[in-house]
Amino acid sequence: MSNLSTFDAAFARLPLVAILRGLRPEEAEGVGEALVEAGFSLIEVPLNSPEPFNSIARLAERLGGRAEVGAGTVLTTDAVARVEAAGGTMIISPNADGRVIAAAAERGLVSVPGIATASEAFTALDAGATALKLFPAEGSSPTVLKAMRAVLPADLRVLPVGGIAPDGMAPWLAAGAAGFGLGSALYKPGMSAGQVGATARAFVQAWKAMRPG
Repeated sequence: MSNLSTFDAAFARLPLVAILRGLRPEEAEGVGEALVEAGFSLIEVPLNSPEPFNSIARLAERLGGRAEVGAGTVLTTDAVARVEAAGGTMIISPNADGRVIAAAAERGLVSVPGIATASEAFTALDAGATALKLFPAEGSSPTVLKAMRAVLPADLRVLPVGGIAPDGMAPWLAAGAAGFGLGSALYKPGMSAGQVGATARAFVQAWKAMRPG
């Protein structure tokens, strides 16, 4: 299967991306296993974490076939190549840099750039984005997303990221969100695998309550 196909399958199972900012390589396997056990299958290691390519490599090797692993805060085309070399398949960014998006698309990687306006959204799509990250969600609103959805392709997946908590997802879903990127409400540096598993299960339970069956 292609990277895009496996991403689509993982997204269909649970469209929640675990953002592990600050993760250390020696913690990667344990935290990754806790997330997968809770039901997660999309895992992101931001590149401003300690030794991020090491963590990505460890997660990709440990969770191969069970979860899609990628990088966040990807700002350059060189970083795209390094993520791929480490075994990552997702390229996630806080901005919509056409060069980064195109580099990911050319390599057959999943590209999820950050956007805040409809203009940025269409520019990202033209460059080859797979899905879009509405960022920062704290600076936007479900009302803004709903207005964007009126002009964006109906099948485009938009994921609000920033300040998302288990009890805050419903308004975004009603406005057209397809899933979410989950940061500090899910994982903070220094959390044990058990603690991460507990927060992950809370998010999964909240999602299933809104999407029964």
